[in-house]
Amino acid sequence: MSASLAQAVAADFQQHFGYAPLLVRAPGRVNLIGEHTDYNGGFVLPAAVDKEAVFAVGLNKGQQIRLVAHDLNETLELANAAEISPSDTHWANYLLGVAAQFQQRGVAVPGFDCVFAGTVPLGAGMSSSAAIECGLAFALNRLLGAGFDTMELARIAQLAEHTYAGVMCGIMDQFASLFGRDAHVVRLDCRSLQYEYFPFDTRACRIVLCNSGVKHSLASSEYNTRRQECERGVSVLQQKHPEVTSLRDATMEMLDAHRSELGGTVYRRCAYVVQENARVEAACRHLLAGDLAAFGQEMYGSHAGLRDDYEVSCAELDVLVEAAQAAPGVFGARMMGGGFGGCTINLVAPDKVDEFIASVSKAYQEKFGLKLETYQTTIVDGVGLASA
Repeated sequence: MSASLAQAVAADFQQHFGYAPLLVRAPGRVNLIGEHTDYNGGFVLPAAVDKEAVFAVGLNKGQQIRLVAHDLNETLELANAAEISPSDTHWANYLLGVAAQFQQRGVAVPGFDCVFAGTVPLGAGMSSSAAIECGLAFALNRLLGAGFDTMELARIAQLAEHTYAGVMCGIMDQFASLFGRDAHVVRLDCRSLQYEYFPFDTRACRIVLCNSGVKHSLASSEYNTRRQECERGVSVLQQKHPEVTSLRDATMEMLDAHRSELGGTVYRRCAYVVQENARVEAACRHLLAGDLAAFGQEMYGSHAGLRDDYEVSCAELDVLVEAAQAAPGVFGARMMGGGFGGCTINLVAPDKVDEFIASVSKAYQEKFGLKLETYQTTIVDGVGLASA
């Protein structure tokens, strides 16, 4: 984290409110593999990264909630903390939703002040919204002595997004921001919420994100359609296999046996999810064996499944992955996130990063006439205290 960003946020807080705040940092996240598995009760493999949001938060001994978005130079004031409701100010809802979740759990939320800023690129699929929610949840939990454990803070942040931002996200983004561990990825079972850390050596491999710079309008409607197609698959399988409560319980043998009832499209959607869960488990075994090349092959398999069976990729993402495969020093690459735009995630040998960026940028420029934005990230600890 940039100490200068924390200093700027702390200074802004002092200037606005005249007292010393609690300083908190909350990271964004990447997901190495395990896409569209979270809402199917499956496995994901995220990590917290060094693109972060920084918060200065304090209790003001009054009833007002006063929020300052440092980067936007915008403010929002609420006269009475006891009467929180969604705002027309988009960014404020991520914060107000968190405070409302504390109240719903019986915690009296008094007046508080908050200044926040961040380095998480917006629209790049690194979960800037989860960082904002988790940072405030951590700060309020500490300031109010609410005693919520880390998993409950993740649920609070997730429900804030559901209720105030209107996005029915899974829990992965909030979980990764709160549970991240330096030099590790964490496999989360999205059904049981059990999790396990696996070492990831960023000295042997850099994580480079390539931002396609596009977001096709299909994204939100097709996301909901994919959820429905998966639910349809489960309902067909349940008729013969009542133990199947989500695609997590399904096998390829089941899908093949009921292919005609499922129909071609639903079969492909379900097959992708079943195979992606297996890829996450295989990828973790490769990490334990220190085999980054084998890990990368799982990533390429994930992208092919997302492109051909789940059909959530797009031409821009496909070109970026193809260019990565042709570049020297690349272990693996795939699209990351909901699809139809956003970023690819690439694992690159440290001494080949500059060459990789140059060659992929050239390929992207030649194909689409677009300048490629890239981010190099390292894996860091989850939400915690910051110092100015």
